[in-house]
Amino acid sequence: MRFSTYISVLAGSAIVAAIPGVSDKIQREVERVARDEPEFAKVIVENITNESPKISPKVFIISMFQYEADIWYDNSDTEGSIGNLLAQNITVSGFSMLFPDAHCLADGSVCQLTTGEAEINAASTIQALMLSPLFNLTETYFMIAGIAGVNPEYGTLGSVAFSKYAVQVALQYEFDAREIPDNYSTGYIPLGSDAPDQYPTSIYGTEVFEVNEALRDIAVNFAIGENYTDSAEAIAYRANYLNSDIYSAATLAPSVIKCDVATSDVYYSGTLLGEAFTNTTSLFTNGSGIYCMTAQEDNASLEAMIRASINGIMDFSRIIVMRTASDFDRPYPGVSDEFNLFYADQGGFEPAIENIYIAGTPVVKGILDGWESTFKAGINATNYIGDIFGSLGGEPDFGPGSSYGGEEVDLNTVGLDRRALYRKNVSRRTMKGHKKL
Repeated sequence: MRFSTYISVLAGSAIVAAIPGVSDKIQREVERVARDEPEFAKVIVENITNESPKISPKVFIISMFQYEADIWYDNSDTEGSIGNLLAQNITVSGFSMLFPDAHCLADGSVCQLTTGEAEINAASTIQALMLSPLFNLTETYFMIAGIAGVNPEYGTLGSVAFSKYAVQVALQYEFDAREIPDNYSTGYIPLGSDAPDQYPTSIYGTEVFEVNEALRDIAVNFAIGENYTDSAEAIAYRANYLNSDIYSAATLAPSVIKCDVATSDVYYSGTLLGEAFTNTTSLFTNGSGIYCMTAQEDNASLEAMIRASINGIMDFSRIIVMRTASDFDRPYPGVSDEFNLFYADQGGFEPAIENIYIAGTPVVKGILDGWESTFKAGINATNYIGDIFGSLGGEPDFGPGSSYGGEEVDLNTVGLDRRALYRKNVSRRTMKGHKKL
């Protein structure tokens, strides 16, 4: 096994974790020094860590909570699986207290981690991975692989969606639903605007991410044709959507679909919110995004990844966003939003979890099998990839355009430019009253 290389001093005695890549004799000597000279031992461990070979995964699977992770571990001995991800268990500084380890195959070709749920957990864990000295991620493909709610206009329980866009739909002003102005269709108003249909003028940078469409399509082709899991409960529940023409997709058996994912810390339910965030997705992507999946983490993970890509730690063109549908984001006609969220036995959770593994396995194996011929060199993106700022270079096909003239951001100069800008302008919150927002 490979473990973290940090020292903990507890109750006056030093405990040194196993150091990767060293013999038992050296390990015992470090432990002896740690007892007598803990500060010196810390220097030794740090030096050994920096000089030890790094794990260079070809694929890194990103789970968000226990069940999404367990489906990979539970199938380690299943015929046709990718293998035992618990062969190496590596404690990574900065990971979640609930999920402190990255797990890897014995040869290090595939690794997996669990971020913890919602945006802060996801961003913190992915940032910690990017900054860890234990991994070389420059050629790694990342597959976000989790469950999500599904828009019944585009998918059904158990559906497997591969996305090009991730949209942070709740990054907006909000009125309580009981106090929405009479002329508004929703209580969500884009930041810096004063109506729901206006593009935000106060841009934070995490509103939209676009990933490699060519890689997305390759992943779709790997996953199409698998026998996806369904349940009797899900089949019965889908039938409730038969009487509505706009929900025909909800009545179908699970399959692979191409559509986009919304990110919101709020776990929402209802037709009005679903329609509002459908409109937000379309608005933020200049009409090209299709809202079909709703999750809590993806924009946060992608922000950590884009910052790492700017600094050459990873390659943003090597990201796959895959979500499987565990529940409908809105009720079928005739029942309440409350019923949909709290009481409906939709039967989609177990199929969604199992379909992560069923869809994800051929994607991972396809990358491994085609490594030398195709994937090592990378998949050329034919679309724009990156954030709303244009941080990686190129011109975003959504939003107000590149903040850097189509060039990759220069971190040596942009910080100074931004500070000068802030000194010249009043803060957004101060300006709100003048904008009548």
